[in-house]
Amino acid sequence: MTVPANEPPFSPGLAGVVAAETAIGLVDGANGRLLYRGYPIVEVVKQGTYASVVDLLLTGEWHPGTVLAPAPVPPMVLTALRLLPASTHPMDALRTAVSVWGANAGLPWPPTADQARELIAFAPSALAAFSRLREGLEPVNPQPGLDLASAFLQQLHDEAPDPATARALEAYLMAGAEHGLNASTFAARVIVATRSDLTSAICGAIGALKGPLHGGAPAEVLGQLDEIGTIDHAEAWAREKLAKRELIMGFGHRVYRAYDPRAAALRVVAENLPHRPPWLDLAIGAEEAILRVFAELKPNRVIKTNVEFYAAAVLQGVGLSPDLFPATFGLARLAGWSAHVIEQAAVDKIIRPEARYVGAPERHLPQANG
Repeated sequence: MTVPANEPPFSPGLAGVVAAETAIGLVDGANGRLLYRGYPIVEVVKQGTYASVVDLLLTGEWHPGTVLAPAPVPPMVLTALRLLPASTHPMDALRTAVSVWGANAGLPWPPTADQARELIAFAPSALAAFSRLREGLEPVNPQPGLDLASAFLQQLHDEAPDPATARALEAYLMAGAEHGLNASTFAARVIVATRSDLTSAICGAIGALKGPLHGGAPAEVLGQLDEIGTIDHAEAWAREKLAKRELIMGFGHRVYRAYDPRAAALRVVAENLPHRPPWLDLAIGAEEAILRVFAELKPNRVIKTNVEFYAAAVLQGVGLSPDLFPATFGLARLAGWSAHVIEQAAVDKIIRPEARYVGAPERHLPQANG
C-alpha cells in the first residue's frame, strides 16, 4: 500500500519518539547517569531512604527525614488474597491487591500524592501476606516503628531483619524507583491520560512489568550464575553463549551505553551485605570475565553491566525467593509510576498516536446467492 506523502514516519515500538516531557527523572544513557529530580542516583542511594525518595519523586523536594509508615493489609484485600491459588504469580497477586484496594477506596480523579502514599504504604504488606499465605502461613502485621523495607522483610519472615540487611533492600527499592518512560511507566501514563484513576494506571503498569522483557531479568541472572558454577568457568560459558547467539542477562541496555549507575550503586550494597555469601564472589568474578568477552567479541558495541545483575545479588542476599523478584521490583517502581501518573494528569491530554494501515485495500463482500 502506498504511504501518503504527508503521513508521519513509522517508528516500531515508538523508538526515538518523544511522547512526554517530564521533570521527574533523567536517564542519560550515553554518559551513564540517572538523576531523580536532578539528584544523581548514587548520591540518593547513599544518603537517602525509600521514604525520602518517594517524597522526592512525588513532590520534587528532598526531605531526608521523611517517614512513610508501613500499613497493614486492608481486610478486603486480605480476603481477596486468601482466595488466590498458591500457584498464582506474585505479580498477579500484587496487581489483584492494588485493584481490590482501589475498588474499595473509590479514588477520585485527578490522582494525588496522598493517594500514592497510601498505596505505597500497604503494597509491601500485601505482597508479604500473599507470600505467607501460599506457604500455608498466616500473614503478620508490620511492627510499629519499622520502615517500609524492614517491615516487608519482617512480614515475610515473621522476624525483624538486621539493620544491614534491611538497608540493602532499601537501597534496591531506591535504585528501582524511577527510570524514565519505560514500558510500564508509559502504560501508566496512557491510562491516566484518559482521566482514569491512580489504581487503574498502576494495575496497567504492573501488567506491563510482568512481561519477561521488562521485569523478569534478575531471577534469570541467578540461573546463569548456577550454570557458570565457578569463576574459572565464566569466560568459557560466556563464549559459548555468544557463539550460540543466546542472550546473557544482566548485560547491555536499551538506553545505557555506559555502566548502569544503578548497577554501580547496588554492587556497593551487595559487597557490604552483613554475611557475604560465596555466590557474591562468583557474581563479581563472572561479571569481570563476561565484560572481557564482550569487549573482545563485540568490539563495536558498548555492552556493560545493567541493574539486573546486581539486583539479583541484593535480592537473594536479603532472603527473597526468585519468584518474588519481579513483584519486589514493582514495589520499588510504585514511587516512579505514581509520580508520572500525577505529572501526566496535570497535562490532561489524552495520548492517541496514529496507526498505519497495511491491510487489504477497500473491497466488497460477495453478494449472497439467491
